[in-house]
Amino acid sequence: MPDFNRMKLYPVWIIGRFFPKTPKWDARYLKLLYKVKTRDTLHLEAPQTLNEKLQWLKVYDRKPIYTKMADKYEVRKIIAEQVGEEYLIPLLGVWDRFDDIDFDRLPDKFVLKCTHDSGGLTICTDKAKFNKEVARKKIEHCMSRNYYNNSREWPYKDIKPRIIAEAYMVDESGWELKDYKIFCFNGVADYVEVDFNRYIKHKLNPYDFDWNPLNFCDSSKNDYDANIPKPKRLMDMKAIAEKLSRDMDFLRVDFYSIGDRIFIGELTLCPGSGFIAFDPKEMDLHLGGKLKLTRF
Repeated sequence: MPDFNRMKLYPVWIIGRFFPKTPKWDARYLKLLYKVKTRDTLHLEAPQTLNEKLQWLKVYDRKPIYTKMADKYEVRKIIAEQVGEEYLIPLLGVWDRFDDIDFDRLPDKFVLKCTHDSGGLTICTDKAKFNKEVARKKIEHCMSRNYYNNSREWPYKDIKPRIIAEAYMVDESGWELKDYKIFCFNGVADYVEVDFNRYIKHKLNPYDFDWNPLNFCDSSKNDYDANIPKPKRLMDMKAIAEKLSRDMDFLRVDFYSIGDRIFIGELTLCPGSGFIAFDPKEMDLHLGGKLKLTRF
């Protein structure tokens, strides 16, 4: 069945290919994309909502270190230097091409990721049944694209496309790995979003740090009946997130919790590429009020 939401964006993406790759033209492109995607006007000159401020950061906050933070391989060095290697997911290999991967040397279970985009993920839970050709098609498609082109997320523009393999992990559920995403505004952790049932019926529950449910959702629906337990080391996650987001306007730090250990999945500079579908919509303005842009 055609994805009509994506189809309406194709003309904008095509037009964007002809725009110069500069902040001025990125701003023009994002205003057009924002209008088509959300039906709202993007106010970059005086941003108020969280989405508007994330779009503003995409255009005007371009520190070179952000490219390394968005790179799923290079970010490991930043995490190790700032908070410690013990928070890194075990790395099994890094390659420039799919054909360079020696699958005989990988364990029975592993995860493949492209280092330069969002979504290039392949999970193997049984190497004997792993379809390499399906994986090749997905990975090589991701390797051929530049995530910056459609999203104008500048940190992705100059990342070297590579493939990494990481250890396959599950949490106390025995079958999934819940994602604890901590939103930091101006170096202060504000709330945590738990993603679960990602590959069945994706749910998303926001909580404060006392583990009280927050009455909003974005993109995916809540399911507080699932009774997600508070992770053992939530306050350690909070402290680590604040250390990593120090001196930044915004950063989301994504964690996994396995027993007594915590791991950092990635550092996210612009969740949802600044197109977060908040419900209720007023949360966009509420959270935007918590983010103070350094140029305003």
